[in-house]
Amino acid sequence: MADQIQPTARRLAYIDWMRGLACVLMFQTHCYDSWMSPEAKKSSSVTGWSKLGGTLPAPLFIFLAGVSFALVTEKLREKGIERNAVAKQTILRGAEVFGMGLLFRVQEFALGYPWSPWTDLLRVDVLNILGLSMMLMGVLCWITARTGPTVEVASVGAQHAAPLQLPNNPIRYSRKFGIIGGVVAAVIVAMATPPLWTTHRPKFLPWPIESYINGVHIFDQPQPWLFPLFPWSAFAFAGLAVGFFLFTDFAKRKEAFAFVALGGAGILACALSDFFDSSPIHLYAVYDYWHSNPDFFLMRCGILLIILFLVYAWCRWGLAQKGFSPIIQLGKTSLLVYWVHIEFVYGRFSILPKGQCSAAKATAGLITIFLAMLGLSLARTTWKKWRVRA
Repeated sequence: MADQIQPTARRLAYIDWMRGLACVLMFQTHCYDSWMSPEAKKSSSVTGWSKLGGTLPAPLFIFLAGVSFALVTEKLREKGIERNAVAKQTILRGAEVFGMGLLFRVQEFALGYPWSPWTDLLRVDVLNILGLSMMLMGVLCWITARTGPTVEVASVGAQHAAPLQLPNNPIRYSRKFGIIGGVVAAVIVAMATPPLWTTHRPKFLPWPIESYINGVHIFDQPQPWLFPLFPWSAFAFAGLAVGFFLFTDFAKRKEAFAFVALGGAGILACALSDFFDSSPIHLYAVYDYWHSNPDFFLMRCGILLIILFLVYAWCRWGLAQKGFSPIIQLGKTSLLVYWVHIEFVYGRFSILPKGQCSAAKATAGLITIFLAMLGLSLARTTWKKWRVRA
């Protein structure tokens, strides 16, 4: 769903491929979860693999939103747009995405009426947190943007002339602090998550507000299937740091090596996560590795970086861009296919009876959804091209 801040550079096909991968993994998770009967879920090995694949789409979407946010910010800065205008444009775009998330909840409630509870209108979903994360990244980029210090150099041949003011590159200066700011923000969010989920929950807040912090919703405890700011916004900040890194002089000169370095950092992050998890020293009173602990966030960030390197390699040296790529095509319209497929899988217009299908029948439905969403994606891009020509 990171296509709401779609970069246009040709060399960024790997971002669309990753979005498309997230779409496919999302389709299979939703289809099997919605359509397979309880008996089929217990007896089929498909369920386990489906759930494992289902852990990736949300981190991928939010991480890629951060990467795209950095790339778009860089493009705006290169055009000479000053930081207040950049912040305004990007923050307003985040507010727009947040509004779309609220609209999506209204649509789901209306189509599910009278069975949908009214509390679903206030449920924290991916689009809500994606929009808020974009607004927070806009604020962070505004804070870290600088004009750069100046260096005084005496004028040649003028002994008493006023010194020349030679400013450092403000884009490079802002990029460096953007990387640092993204990493620091991601660490703060990840480290603050466990207490906000357990020992220091902001229970004094109304549940719709608290839910944006820890995903409590209407329940007594935070729910891991929801998408609160803690820890999910940390993926956006991590993506922001990676996006700015990809615009550094080093990454531009040695692009392939930069991606190898990111892949290596991902492997190191996974190893550190396992090391910290096995350590007898725990920082928090309640240790929940699989839901709220920073160690799990570190593991997932490592996996995202490894996937980023593999997808880059596939797009540069593999067959990803040889002819038509359905994965890249889906990635170009990931927000649209996310929005639409939900209604045909979970909603009133489900193409198969929910909770009554075998694994084979659900797989047939999955293939149908994939082809239908691919057709919708093609129609969308064709229509956009026609509008441009018109």
